[in-house]
Amino acid sequence: MDLSRFSNDGFERGAERWKEAAWLLTKTIFFQTSVPWPSALRSTLLRWFGAQVGTGVVIRANVNISFPWRLVLGDYVWLGEDVMILSLAPVKIGSHVCISQRSFLCTGSHDHRRETFDLIVRGITLGDGCWVAAQSFIGPGVEVGSGSVVSAGSVVMNSVPERTLVRGNPGVVIKTLAMDADASPADA
Repeated sequence: MDLSRFSNDGFERGAERWKEAAWLLTKTIFFQTSVPWPSALRSTLLRWFGAQVGTGVVIRANVNISFPWRLVLGDYVWLGEDVMILSLAPVKIGSHVCISQRSFLCTGSHDHRRETFDLIVRGITLGDGCWVAAQSFIGPGVEVGSGSVVSAGSVVMNSVPERTLVRGNPGVVIKTLAMDADASPADA
């Protein structure tokens, strides 16, 4: 590859430069900090920048969201410390979803087969009731089905069916999960 030939001129950032600059300042002050700003304030700020944010959303310290205008968060979503959401393409997160510490939702990559190292962007969707455990990576174009669990430290590059436990690098299906109101967390 020849990185001097790379160009992302065709990439649509989704907002005016002034809005992006305002978001960078807001993100630095209210999101990428260890100051425990209230989640309600962070949710309101995301809405101001075009995100769709449901009720009861919890956003912890040091969360990094690149383009909030491409983000949809359902009700009762939890974003743990140091979560990164690279939203070069839409990221849709259903209701009652937990994304644990240091997880990375990545909608962008590059075509390493092309001399120009072209940018590739594809959205990510997490269905209702998912848990993406600590330090997991969810790659471009991945859909995680409702009720699924991505085990800690997993790298998921392919879509995951509903009610499925995925583990490892690369992420592989371990088993189908039974959804029972009386099940203990250890059952996963």
